[in-house]
Amino acid sequence: MSDQNLPAFIGTGWAFPPDFLMGSHTVRLSDGIEDIEQSLRILLSTLPGERAMRPDYGCDLTPLLFEPLTTTLRTVTEDRVKTSIYLHEPRIEPLKVGVSMADSHAGLLLISIDYRIRPNNTRHNYVFDFYLSEGTETG
Repeated sequence: MSDQNLPAFIGTGWAFPPDFLMGSHTVRLSDGIEDIEQSLRILLSTLPGERAMRPDYGCDLTPLLFEPLTTTLRTVTEDRVKTSIYLHEPRIEPLKVGVSMADSHAGLLLISIDYRIRPNNTRHNYVFDFYLSEGTETG
């Protein structure tokens, strides 16, 4: 199903990261599936307490940064992501949240979210890269 058939409540908002259209003072907007996936990126990368007027908004994955790569880490990560989506993204229903540790040497978890847009049962998938270690310039 194309974005044109999505219901109006999906909405339109500022693109993330904020950007201006070339040669104008107009803010670039996103809508449809792009808007939902940008909202998921914002939700998963925001710590609770960071957003003004919404202290509960976000998904706190930072306590997991130095945990060993185990089944427990995978389960806790999946639960936190699913709970955050249920609480803060009413446009979608998470069908499956998966965590892949395929690149564990780089300290990377791939969080895959299969979701359905609630009013029309359209299924989509989004992958969020979560690094377990800080980025450095060493190679």
